[in-house]
Amino acid sequence: MTSDLFEGSTDSSGYQPLAARLRPHDLDTYAGQQHLLAPGKPLRESIERRQLHSMIFWGPPGVGKTTLARIAAEAADAHFLQLSAVLSGVKEIREAVAQAKQHKASGRDTVLFVDEVHRFNKSQQDAFLPYVEDGTVIFVGATTENPSFELNNALLSRSRVYKLRQLERAELEHVLQRGLEALPGMQASTECLAMIAAQADGDARRALNLLELAADLAEQDEITQATLEEVLQGSLRRFDKGGDLFYDQISALHKAVRGSAPDAALYWFCRMLDGGCEPLYIARRVMRMASEDIGNADPRALSLALDAWQVQERLGSPEGELALAQAILYLACAPKSNAVYNAYKLASADVDEGDSEEVPMHLRNAPTALMRDMEHGEGYRYAHDEEEGYAAGENYFPAALSERRYYHPVDRGLEKRIAEKLQYLRERDKTSTIRRYD
Repeated sequence: MTSDLFEGSTDSSGYQPLAARLRPHDLDTYAGQQHLLAPGKPLRESIERRQLHSMIFWGPPGVGKTTLARIAAEAADAHFLQLSAVLSGVKEIREAVAQAKQHKASGRDTVLFVDEVHRFNKSQQDAFLPYVEDGTVIFVGATTENPSFELNNALLSRSRVYKLRQLERAELEHVLQRGLEALPGMQASTECLAMIAAQADGDARRALNLLELAADLAEQDEITQATLEEVLQGSLRRFDKGGDLFYDQISALHKAVRGSAPDAALYWFCRMLDGGCEPLYIARRVMRMASEDIGNADPRALSLALDAWQVQERLGSPEGELALAQAILYLACAPKSNAVYNAYKLASADVDEGDSEEVPMHLRNAPTALMRDMEHGEGYRYAHDEEEGYAAGENYFPAALSERRYYHPVDRGLEKRIAEKLQYLRERDKTSTIRRYD
C-alpha cells in the first residue's frame, strides 16, 4: 500500500490549486475559529501541549477542517493518515490501522483523519471503535452534517465534537490578501477582494478558487470589477439541499412566520431561493405553517397558502415565487393559534394509546332492515330538527371518552368567536334535561 492512498501525491512539480498552495501549517497562519483556537481555549491548549484526543470537526465546507487536523498532527509529531469516506471502505480502514500499529510499535502516534465521515455507514464506523479505544489511532473525523444524527453513539462517546463556523468577511479578505500575494504581479483593489469575500459565503477554499479564476481571466495583471462580474455571475450561496443548512434555513423561515416577523420571514424565503431550493418544497411547508401556527384564528391563511402553491405549479417562476411571498407575508401578519395542531396531537395520542372503542349504537349507520333491527342508529337525534340546530346534551364520543376536550381555541382572531360559541353550547349541555351517558 502506498502512502498516496492516504496522504495524496507528494509530487510538488505539477499544478496545485491556490487553495492547496496556501494551506496553513501552524495555528498562527490559520484563519478563523477563534472561539476554539484563541489563546487559552481548550482545543488550542491541547494542540500546543501535544496532548491530542479523538475529535469530530463539524462545520460547513471550506472552513479548515482538514487543515486543522494536519496542524494538530504536525504539532504533536504524529503520523498523519487521511481517508475519504466517499472513496474508502473496510479494506482501506484495515490498511490504515495496520500502518498505525507499525508507528505505534516505534513509539509514534497516528492521527487518522476521516473526511466526510458521515458517509460511512454504521458498521463501517464501528470498525474504528477498537482502535480508538486502545489508542492505536487518534481519530479525527470531519463532517458537514449534524454528528448527533449521522454518527454512531459509540463513536461520538469516544470523541469530542468541535463546531467550526463559517469564516467572517474580514477573515476571508485576509485570506484573499495572502492569495493575491501568492500570485506574482497580480493586483486587485480592496473593493474587489471584498466582492469575492461576499460571494464566497464563509468558504475560504471557494474564495481562493474564485480569486484564482479571476486572475486567469484578468487583463494586464489586474483583477477589476468587470473581471469579477464575469467570474461571479450565477454564483449561488451555500445551501446544501438535505443537509443541516437546508433545515436550519427552513426552520428560521417557519419560526419567523410563527413569531409574526414578516420581514425576517421574507429574508429567509429569499435566502432559500437564492441557494437553489425548489419553490414547491417551500410551498408545502407554507401549507404546514398555515395549519400549525394560524389554524382557525384565520382560516383564510390555509386557502391563500394553497392558492400560492397552485400558482407556483401552474405558472412557475417568477409569478409563483411572488405568490409564495404574498402567502408568507400574510401568514406572518395573521393572528396566531396552535389550537388545531395541539388538538390533533391530543386526539392522535388517545387513538394511539387507547383501546379500539366501539361506536355507540346511536351513532352507527343503519342502511338495512337487519341493522335497524339490531338497534343501529336507535335514539339518534337529528341536529337540524333540534332548537338552534343543536342537540343539547348529546354525546358523540364512545362512552369511555365522553368528557374529552382536545380543541381549546385561543383568544385571538376568529378563534375568539369560536371559543364563545363553544362555551355557549356547553352551557346548553349542562342545562339540558337529556344527557347522554349520564
